[in-house]
Amino acid sequence: MPSFDEVLKEAGEFGRFQKRVFFLLCQTGITFSFLFTNVVFLGRAPDNYWCRIPGAAELSERCGWTLEEERNFTVLPLRLGNGSSSGECERLDVAWDTPVSCASPLAHYGNGSVGNLPLATCHDNWVYEQPHSSIVSEYNLVCGSAWMLDLSQAILNLGFLTGAFTLGYAADRYGRILIYLLSCLGVGICGIIVAFAPNFTVFLIFRFLQGVFGKGTWMTCYVIVTEIVGSDQRIVGIVIQMFFTLGIMILPGIAYLIPTWQGIQLATSLPNFLFLLYYWVVPESPRWLLTRKKGEKALKIMRNIAKHNGKYLSPHYSEITISSEEVSNPSFLDLVRTPQLRRITLILMYAWFTSALIYQGLVMRLGIVGGNLYLDFFISGAVELPAALLILVTIDRIGRRLPFGIGNIVAGIACLITAFLPEDIPWLKTTVATLGRLGITIAFEIVYLVNIELYPTTLRNFGVSLCSSLCDLGGIIAPFLLFRLAAIWLELPLIIFSILAVVCGLLVLLLPETKGISLPETVEDVEQLS
Repeated sequence: MPSFDEVLKEAGEFGRFQKRVFFLLCQTGITFSFLFTNVVFLGRAPDNYWCRIPGAAELSERCGWTLEEERNFTVLPLRLGNGSSSGECERLDVAWDTPVSCASPLAHYGNGSVGNLPLATCHDNWVYEQPHSSIVSEYNLVCGSAWMLDLSQAILNLGFLTGAFTLGYAADRYGRILIYLLSCLGVGICGIIVAFAPNFTVFLIFRFLQGVFGKGTWMTCYVIVTEIVGSDQRIVGIVIQMFFTLGIMILPGIAYLIPTWQGIQLATSLPNFLFLLYYWVVPESPRWLLTRKKGEKALKIMRNIAKHNGKYLSPHYSEITISSEEVSNPSFLDLVRTPQLRRITLILMYAWFTSALIYQGLVMRLGIVGGNLYLDFFISGAVELPAALLILVTIDRIGRRLPFGIGNIVAGIACLITAFLPEDIPWLKTTVATLGRLGITIAFEIVYLVNIELYPTTLRNFGVSLCSSLCDLGGIIAPFLLFRLAAIWLELPLIIFSILAVVCGLLVLLLPETKGISLPETVEDVEQLS
């Protein structure tokens, strides 16, 4: 009986069939990047807003004021009389529940300076010039509630973390394509509910669920692609991440054309329903079928692949070698049971955590330095393209391990240099920091590929899910680590990033090299990697 890799080589390792499936599943990278980064546009800070004095709405209607006139009568005097207050989080502690003059409403309270009038903290009576432009104005996430915007992104990352465990396990037990399709359906439905959420609590609940299902689409599409191509073609996983970058570059165009946050949310969620059509064109992973003792179905799919690739499987291929390893529902203990697998798991968990923490930390540190938000966001995505190109050029020539380690070490050295560069040469600090981002992006993209290549088929999806869950943990911790340490010393986060990255760069050099090696089918195969 031939092995799966022997049959795949005869059917075509990257023929017309795999290219079609690859292109279709790559679109998932675009929609996942929308979900991952759309908070930048969903949560834009409103340009102009102020706290309304009780009774001001009725007075404004009686006097026929425009919003600008109401603002001039209520907020402008506050700013002139009390320079410490902007009128956004505080208001004059008066109530216009008695008749006052439309021409000079504050004259009712005496001739003294407005600065002598008492102030009150604003709680829920804000006025926005564009009330539906973002979730900030929709749910009053300003002043004392501004932290809740950060909570919305933390909740999304928590959804990613939950999805990594639950749907990763489900994909190993029930199949890749089934979980992929259910995840796409879930992302679409939850995205619609988020867009029309009546309150912030409902918004958070379904934002969390959208994160759960979104992680399911991203993980399973990645695994399906790498499991149906030959060992020499597995860099297609890097190309999928280029589509993630493409999504980052497309998103500002969508946000520019659509003025409301609900419209942006729908535009970035509804495309997931189109992926349900893949039911008719994307097959189940034949590798997974073999591990579940379904050799006949796997062989049928392989014959179909050969037919579309213009190949022909030998008639004696009546059965494919099935892993003799007993298949059971995977657990964490399976990933640390043997010495080689234990070392791989612990190093990859650290690499995922470090990559996410440093990547998001550097992005937040660079921030948006004024100018055009849409253009700046587009450029920030374009900066990541050279990382993927460098990987594609080097990964099949010198292997995975060396670029993986060098990317981390370059990021660490760049962070350290940036921390001690003088402030009076900002262009140099920005350039070196960007070099650090390029290095950590290379490491971040390679960890996806290496994670898949180092686990056996029986544990692959669960292993990728568990290790990549540390990425989500890093994403949750990154803003708190960055801002708390920066409060002590602005450059202290860079020192921490530097140490983490260099240690990671040295650790990944202890991983086995997987260049040109078939995907391991069993734990024994992994133990034999050198």
